[in-house]
Amino acid sequence: MIGEHVIVGYTSDAGGREALTLGAAIARVTGGELTVATIYPPGSPGLAVEAQANLAHAAEELGPTPAEYITYESRGTGRGLSVLASRIRADLIVVGSTDGGQHGRIAIGATSDHLLHRSSEAVMVAPDQYVPSDVPSRLTLAYVHRPQCDAAVERMAQAALRLGVPLRLITFDLRTEDQGKLRDDLALAVRLAWESTGIEAESEVAEGHDVAAAMADVEWLPGELLVCAASEDAQPHRVFLGELAMKMLRASCCPVTVLPRGFA
Repeated sequence: MIGEHVIVGYTSDAGGREALTLGAAIARVTGGELTVATIYPPGSPGLAVEAQANLAHAAEELGPTPAEYITYESRGTGRGLSVLASRIRADLIVVGSTDGGQHGRIAIGATSDHLLHRSSEAVMVAPDQYVPSDVPSRLTLAYVHRPQCDAAVERMAQAALRLGVPLRLITFDLRTEDQGKLRDDLALAVRLAWESTGIEAESEVAEGHDVAAAMADVEWLPGELLVCAASEDAQPHRVFLGELAMKMLRASCCPVTVLPRGFA
């Protein structure tokens, strides 16, 4: 299950604080390690000092929560977080939304865009002004009938079993698909979850003329976590988010986690 070692990309803005709060909450739930990192560019002693100060502020925010604090030099924040995560064997990178996005939704900046297309670790993005619950209320997996999603069904069923929360499988009907086939595919995925873990997953078809409308068509619980698998275009063991999934991420009111291709 992801979350055995969480690394938070911390910045001294609202998105950084929301990522910090979410990352700490995930680590508490999983009992995993927590690392808070600030990335700064090479050849910038002043920014290196500022990075240390940012981490001191992060430590004040977390209080007694156990964590390791690291500054790391890299030409790009997303690349630096991905390289650092690999070096310290983190399995989940948590970042916040960039400024200027829609209230309560996810806005993609340069850092999250890099991670969502190149990271070797799972990536979780917090929505604007997100306040995590003490425990997740439900895991929802965005499902399309393809190998990456079938593998994710088993992984998320195991995670839901360990956390003691419901699992929901959701697929999108944008009025271009045969809904009977979509429901048949979902039924097979529900069966896969049951056969692998004994969990009876919920299933739902979200309908709408576009992804945002479909996302609004279904209920989202406080404390819900949305998970999606990497695109089939992703390189092995890398995250790559396709166009449809990117639209879903931007419309989400809950944190979204993207799994690398071949995630185990």
